[in-house]
Amino acid sequence: MDDLKSTLEATGFPVAYHHFAEGEAVNPPFLCYYARSSHNFFADDAVHHPIIAYLVELYTEQKDPHTEAMVENALAAYGWEKSETYLESERLYEILYEIEV
Repeated sequence: MDDLKSTLEATGFPVAYHHFAEGEAVNPPFLCYYARSSHNFFADDAVHHPIIAYLVELYTEQKDPHTEAMVENALAAYGWEKSETYLESERLYEILYEIEV
């Protein structure tokens, strides 16, 4: 997880695990990430290789392909699946990247 955090911080955007604490609001663009689930290799009553599925969330005020490309380049070593939505209540685009580590 520390490697993923370092990778995301290298983009230059603020990064937090799951969310920013109250009073630590940052301006977009920013990134949040968290472990969503695991898909472990399990045999002989033991986990032999843990595989954690993470969600990386990019928040921007405008649709910004350049910013997305910066995050995608940072995540290239992990491989990723991408989706997006617009959060009306926040007035932010949320770009989701699903990766496995």
